Amino acid sequence: MVNIQWYPGHMAKAKRQVQEKLKQVDAVFEIVDARVPLSSRNPMLDEVTKQKPRLIILNKADLAEPNKTKQWIKYYQQQGYAAVAIDAQHHANLPQIAKQARILLADKIAKQQAKGIKQPTVKAMCIGIPNVGKSTVLNRLMHKNIAITGNKPGVTKNQQWLKTKDGLALLDTPGILWPKFEDPEVGLKLSLTGAISDAVYHEDDVALFLLTFAHQFYPTALNKFYHLTDEDFNQSMGDLLLQMTKHAGMKDDYDRFARKMILDYRKGLLGKITLDLVPQQVDDDNE
Repeated sequence: MVNIQWYPGHMAKAKRQVQEKLKQVDAVFEIVDARVPLSSRNPMLDEVTKQKPRLIILNKADLAEPNKTKQWIKYYQQQGYAAVAIDAQHHANLPQIAKQARILLADKIAKQQAKGIKQPTVKAMCIGIPNVGKSTVLNRLMHKNIAITGNKPGVTKNQQWLKTKDGLALLDTPGILWPKFEDPEVGLKLSLTGAISDAVYHEDDVALFLLTFAHQFYPTALNKFYHLTDEDFNQSMGDLLLQMTKHAGMKDDYDRFARKMILDYRKGLLGKITLDLVPQQVDDDNE
């Protein structure tokens, strides 16, 4: 399996800046992509954020399988984190962020109120890998475009404080990836969801991964959208990709069709597909 790596220099600098600013905040808001709630978490965050209380925000929930999202929230709650699913693009469930933050920091807020501070400000660092929609979340919370957004990784380069009307003081930080993906599938999933620059990976590798995954876990949606039958899968995935390319009128330009498949997934045209499998113990609890 292809191994995709991506670690631009500004991300190393961003990691150092995050470490320096942590002492200024009460909590960490870790924003992840609801389609890849585990793969879109930077494993260095546990090291960097130390013991700060953490709220995991599963953004882009409109593109993920709702039942899987519920299970992922339960999984993170079992791990001792607060967790909430939102769709920042369409303003869905955003008030839950402030609500969950105040529950998370209830003891500290109570102490501040006992000192006469009627409405304590919650200071939080917003952190996450590129293109999970972090800047969109911040803009929605601010009710105006303050943080720079873009449908590509690496848009936010600098740190800035943002104050919301509901008592949050948020420190925006650049998206940070880690130096090496131990599991090659993580690189493929992050390429598929747009967390990695399109210039880094081969589109046909990512499309073949999507084709294989969707055939195994979301066959009905896959077959319906691309007009496939069970017989089509009696050949290799590579041959099937070529067949689909021709049926789409692209002759043998499978790179072009692979690009189309990736965009189809990112736009949610294949349906609500979650790429990360929920740990078995959470599945069992929901049976």
